[in-house]
Amino acid sequence: MQIDALKTCSDSKARAGQIKTDHGLISTPVFMPVGTAGSVKSLSPDDLIETGSQIILGNTYHLLLRPGMEIMQSAGGLHKFMSWKGPILTDSGGYQVFSLGQMNKISEDGVTFQSRIDGSRHTLSPEISMDIQRVLGSDIVMAFDECTAYPATREVAQKSMDLTHRWEQRSLKYFRSTTPLYGHDQQLFGIVQGSVYPELRKESALALVEMGFDGYAIGGLSVGEPKDDMMAMTDVVTDILPADQPRYLMGVGKPEDLVRAVDLGIDMFDCVLPTRNARHGILFTWDGSVSVKAAREKDVHKPLDSSCSCYTCKNFTRAYLRHLFKANELLVYRLASIHNIHFYHELMTAMRAAIMDDSFSQFKADFFNRYNLKRSEVTV
Repeated sequence: MQIDALKTCSDSKARAGQIKTDHGLISTPVFMPVGTAGSVKSLSPDDLIETGSQIILGNTYHLLLRPGMEIMQSAGGLHKFMSWKGPILTDSGGYQVFSLGQMNKISEDGVTFQSRIDGSRHTLSPEISMDIQRVLGSDIVMAFDECTAYPATREVAQKSMDLTHRWEQRSLKYFRSTTPLYGHDQQLFGIVQGSVYPELRKESALALVEMGFDGYAIGGLSVGEPKDDMMAMTDVVTDILPADQPRYLMGVGKPEDLVRAVDLGIDMFDCVLPTRNARHGILFTWDGSVSVKAAREKDVHKPLDSSCSCYTCKNFTRAYLRHLFKANELLVYRLASIHNIHFYHELMTAMRAAIMDDSFSQFKADFFNRYNLKRSEVTV
């Protein structure tokens, strides 16, 4: 998969381009809202389009458990099942190997785990993950990997990375031996691991480039390590990954993290933060995050952000949003999520414009001069 019309800044690794899929063109840098179980929480496909969403993320593990692949295939894949016409990226299920480790058994073959829903036993392997993602019909498929826990000794990180490489080689071989089910093309991304050890990250990136994936992700970060380590590992990897293919930093993150990572040459992001924080009344603005549930907002009869063009800010006040939270009205989850997702897309659009103008370094300085990081530490 090529990243076309690529523009890179002269004093930064920041880059802007376009990714072509059979379900539409993606302008980068891009943020992907997370629709783990086939839905971005509280938002309809029309809401997502209104916020500016170009591509969304679904999850192999969760969709395998419910509704299951028989129903998914009879529906004609995830696009039709959830009535989303744009591109979809699916996670392989590898992250759940990490996050639900107490419920599974890892071997060379794959992972055997117990369903969190009904206790039934299931198996995920590189081949099974590829089969599931063929059934889901996502435009971008992720290779099966193990997300290394943090902290990890170098020995543990090496062992985990080596297992990931073997799984990813199997993913690639099996993926190439099968064909899409619904008449549109699918692309397979490899995932770089190696914890916070630069030499392992280099080794992993070089190994995956040698395998020859359609694009590359950086996994195993944003799992508790210091932010400086996360950015240092990203910097190491983007120096190695091919310049003409997409680069995806998985599970990141806060607005300030997106700006720093774009500066290091990342094209794609996903994170549950904008919708999760929205459900707890934490809303993002260019001046930092705002707790709209705070008492100080009870009689503020003005929009959350007067410069914002999202549906929420054009129609509702801070006082009204606070009232909805206090009254436990379900509408507020939709309104708050619309705003946060719109803000993330607005941020990505602004970064893209700065890259195209070759002024990203100035944009980054202006962003951090304005954005209140201390206030934005209040996250859920």
